Amino acid sequence: MDAERFRPLVVLARDGPLRGDLQAAGVEVHVRELAVLRRALLSAGGLAGVARALGADARVLGGLARARRVVLVHSNTSVTLGGAAAARAASVPHVWHVRESYDDFPRLWPAHRRLLLTAAALPCVSEAVVAQFAGAPAARVLHDGLAVAPRRAERTAARAVLGLPQEAFVIALAGRLSAWKGQDVLVRALAEPALCAAAPLPAHALLAGDAWPGEERRVDELRALAARLGVADRVHLPGFRDDAETVYGAADVVAVPSTRPDPLPNAALEAAAAGCCVVASAHGGLPEILRDGRTGALVAPGDPHALAAALAGLRDDPGRRERLGAAAADDVRARFAPRRMVAAVQDLYEEVLAA
Repeated sequence: MDAERFRPLVVLARDGPLRGDLQAAGVEVHVRELAVLRRALLSAGGLAGVARALGADARVLGGLARARRVVLVHSNTSVTLGGAAAARAASVPHVWHVRESYDDFPRLWPAHRRLLLTAAALPCVSEAVVAQFAGAPAARVLHDGLAVAPRRAERTAARAVLGLPQEAFVIALAGRLSAWKGQDVLVRALAEPALCAAAPLPAHALLAGDAWPGEERRVDELRALAARLGVADRVHLPGFRDDAETVYGAADVVAVPSTRPDPLPNAALEAAAAGCCVVASAHGGLPEILRDGRTGALVAPGDPHALAAALAGLRDDPGRRERLGAAAADDVRARFAPRRMVAAVQDLYEEVLAA
């Protein structure tokens, strides 16, 4: 950020590597528990605990804001509630960043929407997220920037590291193993005639990621599904990999077959920026990342047949894969450049403060 315009003060809900990164950049950092809305807390007892934490945020964060003469509070996600209380306590404007989709919470959403609309501005990570606010003027798109400069490792070496056959057509899916990220859709697509083992080039799925804590059964469920469909030998589950470049390098195509609308998935952003050919579901923020037929391919969500057909077409046309990947890298790196996001955030602050 421009030090002549703004000096950030950051409050983190827990300690971790981010604290050191921020402090190394000269940012003042405080760490304390915050009032956060979580799925596990959506009960009478859980919500009472959130209310208590919210009161503590108003007292402690409001006091910090007054002591530091803070002029604006920016909550970085819509499930973090304490920023609103702190801004109210310090009598300063509040910017509430919305990175979440609330399709699964129809009962909660009307009340939470009213709370969010108390903010001076609601920057949203995609048009799909803005649509939740039904035309409210406070909501506007502010796309995230790329947090990293992704690259692809050399193909042969990457496949050797991951134990993948050199001659296979490899489809990578990176992300948490969950009920809606679409790992099961990709496994089912492998069993479709277009991608079956008898096809000219055998298709293998690389499902890179761990399940959420407490959801470890997802791994067993995917293995059981693959065995039942007869594709177990073509499904690879290496767990979480912190070397994304190896996953990208090993892949001929990256799939993002989310079955629920994903607000603006980093899995697609980073893979496209790395120059991968990406096939993704045509909903949520994915159509804002990929332009169908120009920088990637979009398919009907939750449809293994449609996914298999798109993948088979790309398997049979390596030149098209390369063109789509190269076009995606140029387009995404330009539209989601960090400098553009930072400029947009600072302009938003200026607009709110002027009002």
